Amino acid sequence: MKKIAILCLTVGIFYFGNGQKTGSDSSRTTAFYKDVTTICLPYKDLQQLSMDAGIADLDQDGDLDILIANEHKPNILLINDGKGKFTNESSSRIPQVDHDSEDIGIADFDLDGDLDIIVVSEDDKTNELYLNNGDGTFKDGGSRIPVSGTSNSVVVVDVNNDGAPDVMIGNNGQNNLLINNGKGYFEDGTIARFGQFMDVTQDLTLGDIDNDGDEDVLVGNEDANRILINDGNGFFKDESSARLPYRTAPEETREVDVADIDGDGDLDILYGNVQAFVADADRQNRLLLNDGNGFFSDITSTHLPKDDNRCFGIAFLDIDRDGDMDIMTGNTNGPKFGGLTPFSVYLNDGTGKFAEAIDTFIPEGMGGRGFDIDFEDLNGDGIKDLFLSNRGSQDFLLFGLKQ
Repeated sequence: MKKIAILCLTVGIFYFGNGQKTGSDSSRTTAFYKDVTTICLPYKDLQQLSMDAGIADLDQDGDLDILIANEHKPNILLINDGKGKFTNESSSRIPQVDHDSEDIGIADFDLDGDLDIIVVSEDDKTNELYLNNGDGTFKDGGSRIPVSGTSNSVVVVDVNNDGAPDVMIGNNGQNNLLINNGKGYFEDGTIARFGQFMDVTQDLTLGDIDNDGDEDVLVGNEDANRILINDGNGFFKDESSARLPYRTAPEETREVDVADIDGDGDLDILYGNVQAFVADADRQNRLLLNDGNGFFSDITSTHLPKDDNRCFGIAFLDIDRDGDMDIMTGNTNGPKFGGLTPFSVYLNDGTGKFAEAIDTFIPEGMGGRGFDIDFEDLNGDGIKDLFLSNRGSQDFLLFGLKQ
């Protein structure tokens, strides 16, 4: 086992989205991470339109596999050998259908002991549900989803506390809340539980922002963002205007994440912002501090470095392993979503103030069109690794190194 893991770390030639060689992987290393993309991934299969990655033990063998939402092409399922080396087994495991796949949710929807998959799609308005046969192969259960929409985000949560995972979907239009009957069939509970409102939603994120023991919903929009407060029974009230400080300039949010950045026991908010479809939107990402009761103040100017990136992916993660939450962003700055842009890393000083530190963690010259960042232990060595999804360029796998 150790010999194979070491081999995965020490040989290879690297290619990027343009197919050009960039040298051996010995030059693609920092003190914290090593790029093993061409060693441990079927990298030629991963230069497509990756929008999101769902990471879970889909074949129940004790390690983490990777499902990639592949825009306008069949989704990709990568099976882990237990040591962090992945094989593309998509054609034999999951229906291969072209959809405009955007975002992934994974849970045991039919409560049969294995993990199922939901993938929401944008342009073709098709929500994909794949039910696990028990061995990591999947069948189409899409007819169990009673809604369609121009969808960009999905989250899974047991809204009504009945033990069955329910589904929230973020749309261009009315967002949806679907209630699971316990057997993997869904009923539309949108209006009763969410209320009626129209947004251009790019992301939904869960978090107990008011510290009352239930999950609230943060809605990242191409217009005004929202906070929906849970009453404890899975019914939500829009309290955005009271809780959120709004900018005077437009804010086009692509992703929203929550974490306790200052160690005071409550969840703070990071908005990953772009200027893509809203012409005069302010690209600066935004950091909001929780007062402990779910009311927020804007600390961007004092706590977050200025940037002019179009940030399509964000993650709170302890990338330097010092016990506080840092920030990583995936950026896509080229015209028409082209070009290759470096990722960004911002280190937390322990009090919620962040400083840029990309070169310490990400190998020099590594760029893409970053749309999703996953931080999991993929090779079973107890250290979290990075899987970086890039839309229209090479996806990357970086193994965490022991210090």
